[in-house]
Amino acid sequence: MANLKEIRNRITSVSSTMQITSAMKMVSAAKLKKAQDAITAMRPYAEKLTELLQDLSSTLEGEVGGDYTTQREVKKVLLVAITSNRGLCGAFNSNIIKEIKNRTEFYAGKQVDVFAIGKKGNDALSKTHKVHGHHNAIFDHLTFENVAGIADNLTEKFLSGDYDRIELVYNQFKNAATQIVQVEQFLPLAPINSDKTASTAGDYIFEPSKEEIVLTLIPKSLKTQLYKGIRDSFASEHGARMTAMHKATDNATELRNQLKLTYNKARQAAITSEILEIVGGAEALNG
Repeated sequence: MANLKEIRNRITSVSSTMQITSAMKMVSAAKLKKAQDAITAMRPYAEKLTELLQDLSSTLEGEVGGDYTTQREVKKVLLVAITSNRGLCGAFNSNIIKEIKNRTEFYAGKQVDVFAIGKKGNDALSKTHKVHGHHNAIFDHLTFENVAGIADNLTEKFLSGDYDRIELVYNQFKNAATQIVQVEQFLPLAPINSDKTASTAGDYIFEPSKEEIVLTLIPKSLKTQLYKGIRDSFASEHGARMTAMHKATDNATELRNQLKLTYNKARQAAITSEILEIVGGAEALNG
């Protein structure tokens, strides 16, 4: 009987876990829809802004962008790790932490610091890297204005010479089951695409000058790039958690069914044993 009681307790425990994972799956699915719509709507704008900046820059003579495009000898690197504040989302956070370590090895011999966006990344990377700032509350109020402040902070670190290169490391959202780890150069600005022809600019009338427009677009483009990265990561987090909780629910269901089968077999064996004892006792009395 003690064995049967133990199995019943395990069935109850697994059933409770299954209810929790199922509820978390539904919550993540609801949040994923909103986050997916946000990043899907934003991507065309971000891509068009980058394309416009490249079109304008390709028609200008000389170096465009001033200090934003300064290529210095890389001695100090800042890696911006975008993770989540909560776990239970499969390999979502561990993939970013692993990629940060890979980039650190890539820049072996150079000073590599981390700027963490997300509590999980901050907690894990603070043990192995120098975390030069972190933002954990950004996901509570994920707006362009709040992200713009972080982008300005990162830009200032580059312009002041604190770092020679800044890179973004985040999960790009593809679908609920697939997230792709991305490493993007934030600063200095990547070389302008020279394949663009100058004839493209003939379709525009510029007011003020093209130079002023480009220098105005650069800070906005950097803020948009960081915002897109965080939005991508936010959607990826909910997709990864929904998938992880779906698998956890399926595993819990399978385990519960196995435990129920084991319980029924043990209960049947106990009943059979009791019947045999009764029959044996009755035969002994008749004898």
